[in-house]
Amino acid sequence: MRTVTTLAELREAVSTLRRAGPVALVPTMGALHEGHLALMRRAAELAPNVVASIFVNPAQFGPNEDLAKYPRQLAQDKALLEAEGVALLWAPTVDQVYPEGFATSVSVKGVSDGLEGHWRPGHFAGVATVVAKLFNQVQPDFAVFGEKDWQQLAVIRRMARDLDLTLPDVSRIVGLETVRETDGLAMSSRNRYLSAEERAAAAMLPRATRAAIVAIGAGRDVAAALEELERTLLGAGFASVDYATLADAASLEPLTERQPEPMRLLVAARIGGTRLIDNMPVGQSA
Repeated sequence: MRTVTTLAELREAVSTLRRAGPVALVPTMGALHEGHLALMRRAAELAPNVVASIFVNPAQFGPNEDLAKYPRQLAQDKALLEAEGVALLWAPTVDQVYPEGFATSVSVKGVSDGLEGHWRPGHFAGVATVVAKLFNQVQPDFAVFGEKDWQQLAVIRRMARDLDLTLPDVSRIVGLETVRETDGLAMSSRNRYLSAEERAAAAMLPRATRAAIVAIGAGRDVAAALEELERTLLGAGFASVDYATLADAASLEPLTERQPEPMRLLVAARIGGTRLIDNMPVGQSA
């Protein structure tokens, strides 16, 4: 695996790879775990050349968020990627991505407004901007993202469609089902922030979410099912619930009752000093 840290090196390396066939991109912020490695394997099914990026993107962190303490373990991550057969690692410094005088931001209305967009103002502008740059830098034939960040995936697909970005078809922005621990907790680099007690309690997040989905499927009032989900999490030791929302899977418009179109139940909750998110399909999106 080759590692490049400058844009000139990246362009030369991708050009060389492309002579051997299509390229699939997997953007990450590092601190890799099995969920990330599953993305690499899916990318390898789509294209013979996998390019991974590792960049802790300051533009998507708010002023009181965990940018400074976000885990960074480049040497370990490189070993994991090499073992997966990744061809190229793009590991730029901040000044390579945001050179002096950088003054451009990509904002995606609608799908980015609620949920995480409400609780983390500016987050999705940071995500959309850096992913637009990655798409332009690598010009991949495919890109793979985890469905754990369902709203992020919706934002990226909307952005690529609206801006006619390099991917030939938005269907080539591929979502991979959330990879979970044995107790159901969605894998996340931030799980390492949890104490042993918090980690045990955190398993209630997927359990309560599944219970709410079952209740809604059985005909229970949506608002009542969501209220029960919140009560369950608070009773399990979560400090607060930012949102528990049933939404249209594509538009992310909140729903007060079931619909025939695919739906998603999205949850964000805080336990100790850690904020966890999860989502699951409901109905036809299952």
